[in-house]
Amino acid sequence: MRSPIKILWVATKAPWPPIDGGRLLLWHTLIGLAEAGADLTLVAPADPNADPAFAMQKLRSVCRPFLVARPRSTLSGHFVRALFQGAPVSVARHRFASVSNQVSELLSRDVFDLVQAEQLQAVDNCGYAQLARVPLVLRSQNVESDLWYGLAKYRPHLRPLLLLEAQRLRSWEARAIKRLDATIAVTKQDAARLRALAEEPDKIHQVAAPFPAELPAGGTPPLRGAPAVVLFGNPAWLPNRDGALWFIREIWPAIAKHFPHAVLHVFGTAPSIGRSESVVRHPTPSESAVAYSPTSVLIVPLRIASGVRIKILEAWARGVPVVAMPEAAAGLEAADGRELLMARDADEFITALDSLSQPATRETLCRSARAFLRANHSPAMIAERLLALYDRIITKRQVP
Repeated sequence: MRSPIKILWVATKAPWPPIDGGRLLLWHTLIGLAEAGADLTLVAPADPNADPAFAMQKLRSVCRPFLVARPRSTLSGHFVRALFQGAPVSVARHRFASVSNQVSELLSRDVFDLVQAEQLQAVDNCGYAQLARVPLVLRSQNVESDLWYGLAKYRPHLRPLLLLEAQRLRSWEARAIKRLDATIAVTKQDAARLRALAEEPDKIHQVAAPFPAELPAGGTPPLRGAPAVVLFGNPAWLPNRDGALWFIREIWPAIAKHFPHAVLHVFGTAPSIGRSESVVRHPTPSESAVAYSPTSVLIVPLRIASGVRIKILEAWARGVPVVAMPEAAAGLEAADGRELLMARDADEFITALDSLSQPATRETLCRSARAFLRANHSPAMIAERLLALYDRIITKRQVP
């Protein structure tokens, strides 16, 4: 019988508390692999806003966690570091000696079968893996350069800087793929984009994002509004800020006019908006479940997207219907009108919300969405696919 595969997982942020898509993706991946028998060690910067004792308690249920101090740094500091290091800003801001030193220490005193970097920005913290001759794998949650090219399209006043960052990221992604043993994309679209960048396209693999099909209903009491519309996202991720600002300024006024009792509940995202009776600001929740009231509708108005929107998967799991821009739903291969509703402008958002006012439509959509989760995103199924891929990567490295 084969001994459990030992994986050293290096991330840019801890998966607990699970308050955004990247953390939730990592959290459910670790749970699935642990339940499948993998031996997991995690290194990540500690979240300064989380209770460290509670976070460690939760993480120990699935892995051996090493949460290291994250040094404080300003945006100007990131730019200076990027300038001197020749790296993209978004890579430089996640280069932490505390993380890379912890990775080096673990690799020097223990034997791991594989090192997994979670996101492109974590790769540089795994440098000792190659010295230790351990296979190094990247899971790319997004095609980073595509996101920055998209931001440049909608931010003309910052276009030169955004394009420079996008170009640097594209070059960085290509070089990273070349020196890694494998890169895992979470969508077919992202896998195709990464293969176009790679000199060795056979190093690119696609494994879907894991997510359970059923989770308890979210926050109580129910959010007020008829309809109660939720806009939720990590404000640190620029596409979230762009989409929220666009939706509130360009789309919401028409929705509020059509639905006099509608209320937009904004969680986490922090656009500049004026006071309004129909828009309620909420602080970033301590757990994402708070944002998914059972009587609400999740709106995902991303104009720039790559990878998979985990917030959509969570809404499905908690029985909340979703209305999304096509860009936001692109990686899911879900069907408009079957698992979710798609909208591009104010009229289409109004039509979608009108249809969801019918209990039968809402129930049918939610039932189909959960069936889609079971068929395509089962954590147990995804864990088996990852373990099979890891076995092939390890075996290939061992062949002389």
